[in-house]
Amino acid sequence: MLGRLSSVEHGSVGLAERRRNRRRRIFIFFCFLFLLLSGTAVYGLQQNAVRISHVQIFGAVNSLTEYATSAMQGSYLGIIPRDSIFFFPAYRIRANLLDAHPEIAAVSIFRNGFTGLSIKISERMPAARWCGLAPTEGVDEYCYFFDVKGYIFAAATTTERLINPFKVYVPLAGDTLEPIRATVANNEKLPSTFDFARQLSTLGVSVTHVVIRTDEVDDYLSSGTRITYVLGDEQNAFTALISAKENFNLSDGSIEYIDLRFGGKMYIKRKQ
Repeated sequence: MLGRLSSVEHGSVGLAERRRNRRRRIFIFFCFLFLLLSGTAVYGLQQNAVRISHVQIFGAVNSLTEYATSAMQGSYLGIIPRDSIFFFPAYRIRANLLDAHPEIAAVSIFRNGFTGLSIKISERMPAARWCGLAPTEGVDEYCYFFDVKGYIFAAATTTERLINPFKVYVPLAGDTLEPIRATVANNEKLPSTFDFARQLSTLGVSVTHVVIRTDEVDDYLSSGTRITYVLGDEQNAFTALISAKENFNLSDGSIEYIDLRFGGKMYIKRKQ
């Protein structure tokens, strides 16, 4: 009886040892296979056939390619090249372009085969010119373009592309003093403000500049007349002007100002 038990125990130990050895061999095999595949992959990623060698820019000058090529220099952990078509740093390329060029609104990046990269640039469209907080007589103004969201992105060099040709004076949002990359205050209300300014042309006169203060707006007309109303109340202000247009002439310079800030009442000051 004792002999049979010893034989069974010895057999169980031998079976357990064989299982451990088999698991060890399988583990070593898979480690070897992993290292082999990893080495093959790393070697493959080093080949020129899968590395980006040319970058094409659409929607902007090709000199912007340097931002992409500089972002792809070097490697990850000293192993994987950054210019690999599979692992190129799209986020870094996009961030570099947007940081260096505030006039760019969006960047789209596409693979072009296994060795090329295509980058599409979408530029901001200027909505109007920001020229400071208020007009200063006798001082040469320096104005900047801002887009429909109130984001200031470039020095103003022309008025040809502008939907709103008049100058805009409004504080900047936040504490910044540098206009480029700043946002104008009350930017969410600007579309209605600009619509009102354009609508005034139906009364035979154009707006030359718009001054936006805390909650009030001054529209200065080419005739020299000033129209003042409450910011955000453009519809009522225009309705009041249309209703009373037989009582004044905005185009002949006879009116100094019209004040529409007091709910349904219109105050007109004529020039002496």
